[in-house]
Amino acid sequence: MLPGIGVFGTGSVAKVLVPFLREKGFPVEAIWGVTLQEAEAAAKELKIPFFTNKIDDVLLKKNVSLVFIVCAPNLHAQISVKALGIGKHVVCDKPAGLCQAEALKMVRAAQYYPTLISIINHSLRFLPAFSHMRKSILDGYLGPPNELTLIDVRVQMGSLLSDTYNWLCDDTMGGGTLTLVGSHVIDLVSYLSGQKVVKVHGVLRTFVEETAKVNGIRKITAPDFCTFQLQMDKGLLVTATLNNHLPGPCFNQEIYVCSKKGYLVVRGGDLHGKLHKTTKITEDDGKRQDKEEVIYVDIEDMSCASSVIPKPYIKGLCKMISALKEAFLPVREQMDWVKEPVRAAATFEDGQRVQATMEALRQSNEDGCWTTVQLLTEPPDPNPALSAAVRRTAISLQ
Repeated sequence: MLPGIGVFGTGSVAKVLVPFLREKGFPVEAIWGVTLQEAEAAAKELKIPFFTNKIDDVLLKKNVSLVFIVCAPNLHAQISVKALGIGKHVVCDKPAGLCQAEALKMVRAAQYYPTLISIINHSLRFLPAFSHMRKSILDGYLGPPNELTLIDVRVQMGSLLSDTYNWLCDDTMGGGTLTLVGSHVIDLVSYLSGQKVVKVHGVLRTFVEETAKVNGIRKITAPDFCTFQLQMDKGLLVTATLNNHLPGPCFNQEIYVCSKKGYLVVRGGDLHGKLHKTTKITEDDGKRQDKEEVIYVDIEDMSCASSVIPKPYIKGLCKMISALKEAFLPVREQMDWVKEPVRAAATFEDGQRVQATMEALRQSNEDGCWTTVQLLTEPPDPNPALSAAVRRTAISLQ
């Protein structure tokens, strides 16, 4: 028995997600929207029997055992914590909340209910090209994994904005290329290298402050360009350039992983590699050696393409849903699952690390210097001034 699904959100991700879930055999039981009209329109379009604009109505439905949270980031933490608290499995879209404090609440809830699935949708981990790339790294294609020298990431794509002013236009609400694309990149480099980010340097810019559809008194604050460097804990350096200035729904992504022995590169969904040759070679060998080695070519065509979401993310999402199906299928009880198929998925702890890295990058952009990544271990004090006054009073009374 595959668990019933509740979907939070009515945007482009939800519209791609629901057909995938059905294709894999998951019954989609309920959908939530910000307004009742949005929820009703999405339910009609996607043929979902139940719709609502109340979060609890979806969470309390008996036949919903797994929730997909693909709404605005300001609700990610609230819904995740609530869902885990009443015994529902959670797949949450990136990012993990709006800030580290929210991500920490999600981490605590996941630790408190370890028998439930709690993963972040960093779908590139499931893209076959990156699975093969990670295996090649671990197998020593580039030498020992801790001797990687550089990961270079280039992502060029069209605008992330929609036709109306919404959270995508606002940096503080989770919009912009750092949050929506950079979070995938930050998670992916840690996944591929097995290393953690310790210091960062970043530049964020919002070049397009208004469009033909979004103008007037409201300005777009979400960055449409960012470039950053990450220093990893075992010496690896990561450079990334993310650019949202291509016209139309274009998407080009190149990720190079380099060492002194050579490099691996994923372009789109294909994996290539090339090693430096140390022995003397003849002219014929030299010509052959100029070519990259093809390690994996993605020939699988997608049944459900989307002009809004880039193909690698869609393909990764589809593979992640397949992994979830494998996790639930071998068991009899609806709430039981097997960990192995979803072992590669990003946990809430990974989500908090990504959030900490993004906070450090924003700080670095403001200060113009390298910034250390600091991971929260305790929730921040909501009123530090009052707490300081209470402590002073306590000291004076002793």
